[in-house]
Amino acid sequence: MEEKADRSSFKSYLFFWSGQLFSILGSNIVFFVLIWWITDTTQSAVALSIGSVSYFVPFVVVSLIGGVVADKYDKKKVIFIVDSLQAFSTFIMFLFFSFNFMEYWMLYFFFAFRAVCQAFHDPTQSAIIPTMVPKDKLSRINGINFLLSGFIHIIGPMIGATLLIFLTIEQALWIDIITFFIAVIPLLLVKIPSMRKEEEKHKQLSFWKEFNSGFKILLTIPGLLALITQAMICNFLMQPIGSLLPYYIRVLHNGTVVDFAMISVYFNIGMLIGGIITSIKKKWKYKIPIITIAIVIHGIVYALFAFVPIGVFFLMMLYSAIRGFTMPIINALYFTILQTCVPHEKLGRITSIDNTLSFVSIPIGTSLAGPLAEIYGIRPLFFVSASLYITTTIMIYIFTNLRQLDFEEKSNES
Repeated sequence: MEEKADRSSFKSYLFFWSGQLFSILGSNIVFFVLIWWITDTTQSAVALSIGSVSYFVPFVVVSLIGGVVADKYDKKKVIFIVDSLQAFSTFIMFLFFSFNFMEYWMLYFFFAFRAVCQAFHDPTQSAIIPTMVPKDKLSRINGINFLLSGFIHIIGPMIGATLLIFLTIEQALWIDIITFFIAVIPLLLVKIPSMRKEEEKHKQLSFWKEFNSGFKILLTIPGLLALITQAMICNFLMQPIGSLLPYYIRVLHNGTVVDFAMISVYFNIGMLIGGIITSIKKKWKYKIPIITIAIVIHGIVYALFAFVPIGVFFLMMLYSAIRGFTMPIINALYFTILQTCVPHEKLGRITSIDNTLSFVSIPIGTSLAGPLAEIYGIRPLFFVSASLYITTTIMIYIFTNLRQLDFEEKSNES
């Protein structure tokens, strides 16, 4: 039978999440180190774009079944397997760098492999939250998650930049393997409830039927499809700054790894502040209007990046902090809506569909960003993308049934 989240399961979740934070730290450091290595080695916007595409294409494709796996199989085993595989891939990269065998294009294959693992990990971890966290604590725990993740992302670039100053890249990669072993201890010790009823466990439903049932639920909740569509469009338009910021800093502004690290740090300081606010505030009324306002603010500072004078990194730090501030508010409320509107036993599939629809535009956006930046210039690309980002957000809010989703969620909470 379905187990209800209570105080005991909530404590277990916090213990589980503490281990995941170490995993996030290791992955964050490795990502920073590898992205800077590609940027410094190639100084090519196209190379960075291809790197992003090599990650997001496998992620999108595999996400089609990732949520079904999260709902059908033991969540603890799924997370253990995919995290182990990611740590193993880091060890292989260590060997390649150690023997001077690594070329920048080889990293694309490693990115793709890690993306496949993450496509199973993300919906599984998201589906765990409502099974272990009481409903009245969902908004706050999502805020705390972003708060702690923000702190990890603050120190991650700082650690990564420091490691590159004093260590070789292969030595820096060991941090990911070490943090994996730290993260696996809570994972093995906690009990993660199953949301599937006993009689459902024995049904041999096809992946397609289960995935299709998720789409049916998506279409029955007013405004949810509009929300996910908005996320998809926003993700597409965010790709120029999302994938080309290292290139913008290194090539256009002649920045160093320290400059890149500090801009990343300020982005995550903003995330930390936003996370504090979302974790302190118990209830959020008018979630959809708040998400819309936060997205518009995010888009405005995105546009301002296009006008930063050469070498004025403090402006980029300020704009990054504001962008970061909006992220926990947007995402915490977004996931709270999903977790309260969608039946728990279907949440893995909805999360998988959400990931697929939201991120399907990312490979397209990143593959276009590099060539467009080299043809038209990165500043015009930033400005046009940001302008469209703001405009489409406002139009979706005004002309779709997106606002109905807020009322639907309130009725569920009452």
